[in-house]
Amino acid sequence: MTSTLESSNRNVFTRERVTRFFLWILVIAWGILLGAKLFDLRVLVGAWSASPPESLSLLPYGPRYPVDTGEFFIPSSAALLLASLGALISGWKTPPHYRILLLLSAVMIFATLIFTVLAFWPRNAALWAVAKGSPNAITDTAMIRAMVREWVAFDWLRIAMGTVGYVAVIRAISVPFPPLVEGVRTSLRLKILYGACIGAVLLFVFYFVSKL
Repeated sequence: MTSTLESSNRNVFTRERVTRFFLWILVIAWGILLGAKLFDLRVLVGAWSASPPESLSLLPYGPRYPVDTGEFFIPSSAALLLASLGALISGWKTPPHYRILLLLSAVMIFATLIFTVLAFWPRNAALWAVAKGSPNAITDTAMIRAMVREWVAFDWLRIAMGTVGYVAVIRAISVPFPPLVEGVRTSLRLKILYGACIGAVLLFVFYFVSKL
């Protein structure tokens, strides 16, 4: 009986340390990324979106802008996703009210990355075509300005999603680590589903980083 209790206490202690380790990474990473994103939106985006299509010449990544901001945002976002998964896995046996905080961080960063690929990458290509004067570029000024306004609105949505994840991890690290829920068992089907989800996330991270 004593041996079982000691083993249970060690398990709780280990899970708490691992979970809090990931949470500290998340608090720092979310703070840095949100701060950088706000700067990017207010300063860089504010410049190239000021008076399109003429201001699109200030778009990052071109010959006039030798620093690629994607080299900062892409790997750091992928690291944030992996840390979120680490915290969720190590804290999976915590009560639902605590687990949802861990889940929010993972969902928000994963949703943000998918949103970036689906909503931003095509618009980036279209705006760059305008900036470079490509033959297949949009020429209607009203459409270009509408696309830029939409891009900025979507970027504020990304910041809102990141804020939800950031607040969740701050809350999770600010409260005492809860006792683990005993007797939690995961069926084979759920284990396969979890494995498939983790595999899909890792493949997405590989794809995302490969676009550097």
